[in-house]
Amino acid sequence: MSLRILYGGTFDPVHAGHLAVARAARDTFDATVSLLPAADPPHRPAPGASADQRAALLALALDGEHGLAVDTRELRRAGPSWTVDTLRELRAELGPEAPLAWLVGDDAFHGLTSWREWTALPGLAHFIVAVRPGHAGRALPPGLAEAFGGHWATAPGELGETPAGQMFRLQLAEHPASATELRRRLAAGEYTGDWLAPAVAAEIARRGLYRAGRSPGAYNRPPS
Repeated sequence: MSLRILYGGTFDPVHAGHLAVARAARDTFDATVSLLPAADPPHRPAPGASADQRAALLALALDGEHGLAVDTRELRRAGPSWTVDTLRELRAELGPEAPLAWLVGDDAFHGLTSWREWTALPGLAHFIVAVRPGHAGRALPPGLAEAFGGHWATAPGELGETPAGQMFRLQLAEHPASATELRRRLAAGEYTGDWLAPAVAAEIARRGLYRAGRSPGAYNRPPS
């Protein structure tokens, strides 16, 4: 069976760094990557835009992108967007033998033991851990390696051979985009460079998201 990859997140808003991670996973595994915007993210403060707005921006960012898709199932579910609930829902759809992987950043993966019912997660999916340059080889917190059997897959194809329970390090190229810094720039009306897709920047300005009173197109104009 083909590996299915899920990339969850707030995407507040979706930026070039998110797209770089999704593309790297798509190309490494030759698989479709579904990006799932969280309706009510339980591990961070309230987003700066509504779930529907963030999903709309994500759809604009992925328009025409081969192998990348938006999955809005978490927007259709009431309550916090717990990953364990999403994976159980997908397991019910795909069956117990389908290879399934959750794509996550290295920092988030190291905090996995704080997630709801985290010990159930290795039985539901593999974890593809996106690692930035200089961050490879960090020791895992107590219990996390044991939960996954301490097994890091060494080749992408290994994740397609079993349904769940393995870890794979996805090495990323350096990328400067930061959601926190991006929101600060948007709030201040500062130039965002190539961190936003042009269609996303235009829609943020048109909808009046992240900062009130800006002029359309301001985010894509370089400073004079």
